[in-house]
Amino acid sequence: MTADTSTIFAVASGAPPAAIAIMRISGPEALAAGSLIAGVLPPARQAGLRSLRHPLSGLLLDRAIVIAFPGPASATGEDMVEFHLHGGRAVIAAVADALQGVEGLRPAVAGEFTRRALIAGRIDLAGAEGLGDLLTAETEGQRRAAMAAVEGVVSRAVTGWSSRLVMISAQVESILDFSDEDDVDETPIDAIRELVSALAGDLASILAVPPVERLRDGVRLVLAGPPNSGKSTLLNVLVGRAAAIVSPIAGTTRDRIEAAIIRDGIAYVLTDTAGLAAATDDPIEAIGIERAREAMASADILVWLGDDSPPVDGVCPTLWLWPRADERPLPPPGRLAISARTGDGLAALWTAIAEAAVTLLPREDQIALNQRQRLLCCDCHEALVQAAGVDDLLIIAEQLRRARLALDQITGATHVEAMLDALFGRFCIGK
Repeated sequence: MTADTSTIFAVASGAPPAAIAIMRISGPEALAAGSLIAGVLPPARQAGLRSLRHPLSGLLLDRAIVIAFPGPASATGEDMVEFHLHGGRAVIAAVADALQGVEGLRPAVAGEFTRRALIAGRIDLAGAEGLGDLLTAETEGQRRAAMAAVEGVVSRAVTGWSSRLVMISAQVESILDFSDEDDVDETPIDAIRELVSALAGDLASILAVPPVERLRDGVRLVLAGPPNSGKSTLLNVLVGRAAAIVSPIAGTTRDRIEAAIIRDGIAYVLTDTAGLAAATDDPIEAIGIERAREAMASADILVWLGDDSPPVDGVCPTLWLWPRADERPLPPPGRLAISARTGDGLAALWTAIAEAAVTLLPREDQIALNQRQRLLCCDCHEALVQAAGVDDLLIIAEQLRRARLALDQITGATHVEAMLDALFGRFCIGK
């Protein structure tokens, strides 16, 4: 990664108007630009009240708190200055216009501050990805997982695996290069394979943890059953709004209807489906039934409202309901009685949904990988498995090299340029 030597600036706080707006400047000219507008800067990392003036006209722009962060001990690893302004649009625009007129300064692009922190080694790629997730976190589970990544939980685990790989690789290389030397202790190949197998097992346990995307994308909860079984009514009650059309006419729902909801810190995507008729001559209804079956096949949790057994067995957790319980006799064993009209049984249904959902989400004490990290860990695990299954030291050495390369890509030590634009493109400008 090559460093950009220009000096950048941007608002690093929320959209105006707001009580306070933080204008951040980073780069080799940051301290000089800060002095040009604010006068004498406060001592490093100490806040000071300053009058901000336009460098050409001398016009008073704002009275603001100013903090200077000389590099490399700053968020970006470069010299940085922050102006804590009054958060009105006109104030922000006036200060930005003044900075725009300073030679060598330009507005930052999305994620550029974090990209510079990555280049400077202030943060690694796994931490940067966690920061991106933190910026978009909507639930407590999302926040905790993202904060863990920012704090280095993923990076420390990868560093530990890498250290073990380096030690094993060093033993293999010593055998290959110096096996004829008397002062080199030769490690039996079986012992090396045991070390490789142990590391492969540790990675396998991490890969068994649900991915972090499940926290962000939500648990897919699919409501299915025969026509007129109350799926749309139940969906509306669960999401608390009229998301689906409800009528006594069978086949009203012809396509999948999705509604997102966050409940007790868990994100869900609820899907209402067309009724599963045994046969139909209506081609539109047939398409709806096919899409309903596709939704059921991709469900994380299936909520079945039919009297007959659910058609999908064992693929995902299934909650078999006894709908319209206020109009019918007591349910058979194993059925959860509910009434969308009276609300009876809904609390028990949400409890059952939550109990199923927590088994599909990473726990707070587990390391949760995103999709990119999982794929690289899979590559590493595959290489280790192959290394543990052969007797040829040259093949073992090559597979260990492949495994190290995969781990290096998780933290950004190698091969990261291709995905940085996509990563930082979802950051706000001030990050």
